[in-house]
Amino acid sequence: MGKKKDEPSSEYGDPAQYDPTFNGPIHNRSCTDIICCVLFMLVITGYMVVGILAWLYGDPRHVLYPRNSTGMYCGIAPNHDKPNVFYFNILQCATATNIMAAALQGLQCPTTQICVKSCPSDFWSLNPLAYQPKANLSQYFNQDLCVPWLDLSTTKLSASEIISKEFCPYFYTPTTSVLGRCLPSLGTSSYDNIPPGFQLPGLTTNQTVNMLKNSTSGGLLSADMMNSFNARDVGVRIFADFASTWQWIVLGLVIAMLASLLFLLLLRFLAAILVWVLIIGVLAVGAFGIWYCYNEYTLLANSPVTYNNVGFTTNVNVYLQIRDTWLAFLIILCVVEGLLLLILIFLRTRILIAIALIKESSKAVGYMMSTLCYPIVTFVLLLVCVSYWGITALYLATSGAPVYNVVALNASQGDCRSITGNQTCDPLAFNSTLYPTCPSARCVFIKYNTEGLFQRNIFNLQIYNVIAFLWCVNFVIALGHCTLAGAFASYYWAFHKPADIPACPLVSSFMRALRYHVGSLAFGALILTIIQVVRIILEYIDHKCRAAQNPCGRFLMCCLKCCFWCLEKFIKFLNRNAYIMIAIYGKNFCVSAKNAFLLLMRNILRVVVLDKVTDLLLFFGKLLVVGGIGVLAFFFFSGKIQVPGSLFRASELNYYWMPIITVVVGAYLITHGFFSVYNMCVDTLFLCFLEDLERNDGSAEKPYYMSKNLMKILNKKNKQPKK
Repeated sequence: MGKKKDEPSSEYGDPAQYDPTFNGPIHNRSCTDIICCVLFMLVITGYMVVGILAWLYGDPRHVLYPRNSTGMYCGIAPNHDKPNVFYFNILQCATATNIMAAALQGLQCPTTQICVKSCPSDFWSLNPLAYQPKANLSQYFNQDLCVPWLDLSTTKLSASEIISKEFCPYFYTPTTSVLGRCLPSLGTSSYDNIPPGFQLPGLTTNQTVNMLKNSTSGGLLSADMMNSFNARDVGVRIFADFASTWQWIVLGLVIAMLASLLFLLLLRFLAAILVWVLIIGVLAVGAFGIWYCYNEYTLLANSPVTYNNVGFTTNVNVYLQIRDTWLAFLIILCVVEGLLLLILIFLRTRILIAIALIKESSKAVGYMMSTLCYPIVTFVLLLVCVSYWGITALYLATSGAPVYNVVALNASQGDCRSITGNQTCDPLAFNSTLYPTCPSARCVFIKYNTEGLFQRNIFNLQIYNVIAFLWCVNFVIALGHCTLAGAFASYYWAFHKPADIPACPLVSSFMRALRYHVGSLAFGALILTIIQVVRIILEYIDHKCRAAQNPCGRFLMCCLKCCFWCLEKFIKFLNRNAYIMIAIYGKNFCVSAKNAFLLLMRNILRVVVLDKVTDLLLFFGKLLVVGGIGVLAFFFFSGKIQVPGSLFRASELNYYWMPIITVVVGAYLITHGFFSVYNMCVDTLFLCFLEDLERNDGSAEKPYYMSKNLMKILNKKNKQPKK
């Protein structure tokens, strides 16, 4: 049908025209944005290929398990009973770039290291009597801390030869297992426990203490850092806490789910009361602020302090003693309060529309309870994306075979000029007798092999991994929006509710989105992904250039980050409404985004009011549910409240805050899932409501599909029910 002559033209497009065949999401539709669909499938295929290659070339054991000097892993066969790696001379690691970073990446310190059952927890140094000829070395050395192939009871080597070749350590200090690495656990109190005879060769006891103190506080690791990284001990305790409280954690999550459902149910019957309570509460807070500022202003009537006397100071309390400060606050609050009252007076009808739509959304969710389960599908798909990204990144980071070079651990011993550091070796077959002039020659791990086409492009593949991950995550979210929008649109455009609601609307909408609109959803997700990648690049540049301290550069970077943050928010809003139009009319992404934007701009006042009212209401709903569950969990797990007849004892927990955090995070995820469905329902019904006003006029030929409550608010009615 053409445009009517009496309809006013709009700079935001013409209103939607009446279509007698339209009664909800159309079924006769075709595939949209095929080019983007093909591109998305190619990217997914490439993503799978990258994952397969990473799985073939990568070895996560480089990160998960430590290794000894021969390259064998600790914690797995044949060292399955020796999960920790022990460094003979941990002080030599102080010359490395970063012992923690090197250890966690599988890099080795320039000292012999072996697999041990447990890390030494005391001070020990070799007794000088061990240097005597024909000394029984098994009485002075610890066989468990020597290289496995050395037998102290039968060896003909002297103590000096064993130390020079680093077959056994000649001292060690208290260590702690940190992710399978025996790292120093020295603290301030540990120096009081150093035995009087403990000293390093060539040093006195005081010099030894000073060296250890300097190396652990500056060169190696501090005691606080070691305690914070004691992951294994903390992990065991946390696991024990979860094992004893998992039933109560599950109960807390069930309570969060029931509380979310209860709040959404209350919105159906008490939406008007809740909205007006919020509005009146805001006005009351503003009125109290005005009264308080006026009271402070009058109390400081005789105060001689002025801005000229104070000048500039960082002490904010000084400004609160100035009379003009409270006058400024009073004027600002009066202006804000007046604006709120004017908005309330002139937009009261639109606030009533928002309340009616909230009630209608509650009815829609009540008729289609299966929509509340759809966040589980989205969560599972997102979990798959995150897991695949993490595993692929780990395998890519550990791609390439380890490279070992011959290194002189102590070049001052003998003639080591023949060792250049570029000679490769096999740690399992290395024989130090091949270098008789250099007794400290060892086969040491240097790096992972970076030769080959795959290894040279690891960085590029990691970037591809991140981009494909972001695109997949945004696509999964887009699929959820489109699916829910199609289901709720089926509800709105059913003239007789609930009789005319189609069977299984959620499943039908999901299948339509996958069959026809993968390309459109991928298109919207791609736009958002590009903006997110730009924001990541800006964050990286800002992090690298932060040390430059260039005020102009920092200001420009802040402006760019702010602009792209706003752009991302706008694109998310536009995409959300575009997916609703795609679910209803089956058009491509660009056309749907354009139609949604023009429709919203033609009703901009209604959009602003509805968006703020619903957002504020749902925010307080989330805050109420999550905050209430968090407070309940705190009082329970901290032992402040007891359950009669319960075997649970809060005093038995190692970290009572862990189950509290788990309950709060789980409650937020559950609440966000329920409320996101409700929010999507409100947005969908709102667009359908705007379309209904433009398409229909309430006549027998063009009746309204909106609820009677909405028609009453707008002073509209259907002249004759549709047959």
